Amino acid sequence: MPTFTALTTLTGKSAAEGLGEAMERLNPEPTGVGVFEVEDGSGLWEVGGYFTEAPDETALAVLAAAFEAKPFVVSELPETDWVAHVRRELAPVEAGRFFVHGSHDADKVPEGHIPLLIEAAMAFGTGHHGTTLGCIKALDYLLDQDFAATKVADIGCGTAVLAMAAARVWEGAIIASDIDEVAVDVAEANLKANGMAGAVTCVEAAGFDHPRLKEHAPYDLIFANILKGPLVALSPEISANLRAGGHAILSGILNEQADDVLSVYLQNGFNQVRRDEIGEWTTLILSKEGES
Repeated sequence: MPTFTALTTLTGKSAAEGLGEAMERLNPEPTGVGVFEVEDGSGLWEVGGYFTEAPDETALAVLAAAFEAKPFVVSELPETDWVAHVRRELAPVEAGRFFVHGSHDADKVPEGHIPLLIEAAMAFGTGHHGTTLGCIKALDYLLDQDFAATKVADIGCGTAVLAMAAARVWEGAIIASDIDEVAVDVAEANLKANGMAGAVTCVEAAGFDHPRLKEHAPYDLIFANILKGPLVALSPEISANLRAGGHAILSGILNEQADDVLSVYLQNGFNQVRRDEIGEWTTLILSKEGES
């Protein structure tokens, strides 16, 4: 059965969200609507709908005009071509010395780069999102500063791309955890696909609540690419499980939330090392006070 897509771009978050809500009232109605910021600093937002029937292009034109969006581009995609379409859209990501790619781009790894294979079919953590990309760039920055780690924890690991990046450059105890059982299965599959089975220990856990995580604490480096609420709640645990002089890389933070998150971590014994923004997302590199 064919799938129809209708895509447009416009400026401004509120306008994009309003257009997305208006699309949900179309007839025929879409099976799903997505609103995403184009993370290139342009300020543009993409709004798209998926339909199992051909959408009403006249109605789409009226909506585009009402919200000052570009005309919708309507495409018919056979269902069997969906994965191939996603693969075309998800180009490889270069983040310093790291190169995140799908199997279809395995022949494009630049010489001297560290490859990380993540299939486009994975739902999260492909390296394209500003939060994941920010964390990989943060790791690359620490490597440039001659930082080294033998114990690493990736909390809320998703695809485990961050844990795999650490395991590519360091040997030691590298633990990837996620509260979602499916994410843990995905992480294990990605390790096998990268020829890294056993290089990272994957566990299902909320925060640091797992014997394997407790066994290797304190850590030299902790990744936590989650959301503001969990980051704030976990700040005492992250501090308690990080050695003095160790580093934490935090993301999943909207730019307007960064000061609040940073304030909490400063109160828990951290100093800011670096702060980067990619699109609407902020990544923080923090160091724990004290001598290592």
